[in-house]
Amino acid sequence: MSNIKDIAKLAGVSVTTVSRVLNDHPYVAEEKRKRVQEVMEELDYSPNRNAVDLSRGRTNTIGFVLPYNDHPWFDKVMNGVLEAAFARCYSVVICPTGYDQKEEERYLRMLKTKRIDGLVIASRANNWETIAPYANYGPIVACEYIDHPLISCAYVDQLQAYTDGFQMLKDSGHARVAFTVGREEKWSNSTKLKIAAYEAVFGELDQALFMLDCYNVADGKLAAEMFLGLENPPTALYANGDEVAAGMHYYMTHHGLRVPTDIAILGEENLPIAEVLDITTLDKNLRDIGRVAVDILLEEKVEKKQVQHEIIRRNSI
Repeated sequence: MSNIKDIAKLAGVSVTTVSRVLNDHPYVAEEKRKRVQEVMEELDYSPNRNAVDLSRGRTNTIGFVLPYNDHPWFDKVMNGVLEAAFARCYSVVICPTGYDQKEEERYLRMLKTKRIDGLVIASRANNWETIAPYANYGPIVACEYIDHPLISCAYVDQLQAYTDGFQMLKDSGHARVAFTVGREEKWSNSTKLKIAAYEAVFGELDQALFMLDCYNVADGKLAAEMFLGLENPPTALYANGDEVAAGMHYYMTHHGLRVPTDIAILGEENLPIAEVLDITTLDKNLRDIGRVAVDILLEEKVEKKQVQHEIIRRNSI
């Protein structure tokens, strides 16, 4: 099996020159570079990429940690990460955790062992006290606001975004609004902030007006059935995603209710399904969050950058 000494000898150059060619070093005469590449092709030489990466001190690979790879929220962030990374000639390793803490720590150890150059974390299973020490081995960027000296973040002001959503419903004449969330409050900062936003606009939360563990169309149908079955039903529903909102829309239209005349719906994420069903949505510009996260990571300094949200109003409200 050929090695770089064999290549250097046949190409008539030094081992250092061969090494520079392998590492895409800019300061190599084009004639020598071409000669080395021709010899490598003749010998069918394939470099040990791990060894090359180790010598360069980087892998040009980013890890993207997310709980699920089939959820529209994370899919949008991931698309932004992929777009920004590929534009900078970086590869992306997708790291789904299913919110398993041990699985997440396995990806964190990839950073420690230099198998990746940095991590973008869309949503976490572990607390930041567990995650933060790994930032000593490479940059970590969160897709939520985090006030930690070692952790960067690309984020939307979620409290303000949720407050704007609830305030819009109130300004539209809705005094009784129900809403859905994902994980329970002790695990999810988003859930905590959405409850806080509701209480800032409407006052103390009636526990009958919110539902946990909503992620898809089926969950939206169940939520609509539960909320509309209340003795004093709400006049507006605020879903934590456009797919959930679509499920609510389906349930109501199949039970003789008109949207928004009889009941209003507000979704999130600005997915195509919301446009098709004419559902008003809170757009957190998730793709931009992914792009900004990669830009921060590659700058290799701790930064906090906010991405602006917007409400896209349609006929549903």
